[in-house]
Amino acid sequence: MQKNPWWAVNFGKDIDNLCLHFSPHFKALAGINTIECSSRRAGAWEREHRESAFPFEPGSVVEVCITFDKAELIIKLPNGHIFKFPNRVKVETVDYLGAGGDIEIKSVSFE
Repeated sequence: MQKNPWWAVNFGKDIDNLCLHFSPHFKALAGINTIECSSRRAGAWEREHRESAFPFEPGSVVEVCITFDKAELIIKLPNGHIFKFPNRVKVETVDYLGAGGDIEIKSVSFE
């Protein structure tokens, strides 16, 4: 049985303190595409937020823009949909960036 594709990008202070775990899952929940967002504090995962806007296709090239401050992260998806996620860990600078799953990162830029 083939697993559903997914990928994740993590931003934060370190692996145990993430202000954002951003993970699109293809048909993961009852056959529905969803984006799962969470945070991690002192190694413990916090409450998950699920976003139903899903502009991703397996094998496609995408650009996701993430802006953040002490209060929240603003995530802009490739189709222009924007949603907010609270900066629960209160990270002010990103010292850690990690990725995994079915993704190939071609570029990362910081402004």
